[in-house]
Amino acid sequence: MKTLECISPIDGTVLVRRPVLSPDAAAEVAARARAAQPAWAARPLAERVALVLKAKEIIGSQTGRMADELARQMGRPIRYGGEFGGFNERVDYMASIAEKTLAPMVIEDSPAFLRQIAREPHGVVLVVAPWNYPYMTAINTIAPALMAGNTVVLKHATQTLLVGEHLAEAFQAAGVPEDVFANVVMDHDTTSGLIAANAFDFINFTGSVAGGQAMERAAAGTFTPVSTELGGKDPGYVRADADLDAAVDGLMDGAMFNSGQCCCGIERIYVHESLFDAFVEKATALVRGHKLGNPLDPDTTIGPMAHARFAATVRAQVADALASGAVAHLPPFDGDDGAAYLSPQILTNVTHDMTVMREESFGPVVGIMPVKDDDEAVALMNDCQFGLTAAIYTKDAAAAEAIAARLETGTVFMNRCDYLDPALCWTGCKATGRGAGLSVLGFMALTRPKSYHLRKV
Repeated sequence: MKTLECISPIDGTVLVRRPVLSPDAAAEVAARARAAQPAWAARPLAERVALVLKAKEIIGSQTGRMADELARQMGRPIRYGGEFGGFNERVDYMASIAEKTLAPMVIEDSPAFLRQIAREPHGVVLVVAPWNYPYMTAINTIAPALMAGNTVVLKHATQTLLVGEHLAEAFQAAGVPEDVFANVVMDHDTTSGLIAANAFDFINFTGSVAGGQAMERAAAGTFTPVSTELGGKDPGYVRADADLDAAVDGLMDGAMFNSGQCCCGIERIYVHESLFDAFVEKATALVRGHKLGNPLDPDTTIGPMAHARFAATVRAQVADALASGAVAHLPPFDGDDGAAYLSPQILTNVTHDMTVMREESFGPVVGIMPVKDDDEAVALMNDCQFGLTAAIYTKDAAAAEAIAARLETGTVFMNRCDYLDPALCWTGCKATGRGAGLSVLGFMALTRPKSYHLRKV
């Protein structure tokens, strides 16, 4: 029997091993989800919302389990307490707008006509979730999909198999039927086969560019919508008028938190030449104060990367940059084992010819370049195949808005970064993919319009 294994980055041992579903068994799960969907959609919206909120409360009562299992599965230090803050914020916001957003748009309600546009659930939603923020990224789609009347099949990343099980356990304990929210362990071939067979009516995928391409290929010709959030190489820009300390604190947290394994983490920084030296000095001092170590140790601030092969990619990018003339500002940290435990690094004298400034790193490394003005910063920020977020540090809101209009990205921040506001659409452009998560548009994406033109005779 084929199995999937989660290798703990703490010590390289097998933490979780689960058998994969056979194609027939996986098809049966999808079929049960389809059969259960009409009855679920027929329940009052308030009832569906209440059940999702109850599941959220159950997860909230188990944050210790969440933090411990995340440390063991993907290496995030327990000192950060898991992901319930963002998880809670996102569920609550989507619940708060569900009734208004999903209500019909009435064009005319007169003695002669009722004309309106209603929102209908797609049917069965497949959520393929990543390991780096495994609760928050999954709930972005699970919560609004269920509220809107869809049933959900969750396929979580192999690195975070326990998260899928935890979510399913909580939703079922809250009273959501097992066929309405099902957690599955499937391999790539089975997943692609179900997509190609029209087993799902909407697909949400967060992961690599190659993974997103595989999803789109599998769905080709089925007309199934595929929403993707893929790679990123998010930039930060520090203008000459920026609060230097705030810029250092914000951007370096964005670059280093979660060992740099953040979809919207900061991977490139452009600093006005007048602040460049001071920024690099302060940033280096700040990162030097981190402690690399076992994520179960409450003193650890940077844990191992989720897998040794991810750390190897970052090491290769750093080595390539150094060989091409980049300057490293941090020595190896105690605890760097040459495998999953990776020292953070700050690089200067970098160029866009280097992989570390061009390809996704997804690790605790950031390149910093001086720029002479806004025009040069914009050109460099846009010189990228990805477009998820960008951050501008400045005291001039009008200037930030003008720069934002020129940036090829999904979200622009001013004086903050690496954050998801559930009231705003989470989206990207270019090779980051296409999607509309959370916000009013999240509900729009997870439903289809249905027009009513009723002549009252």
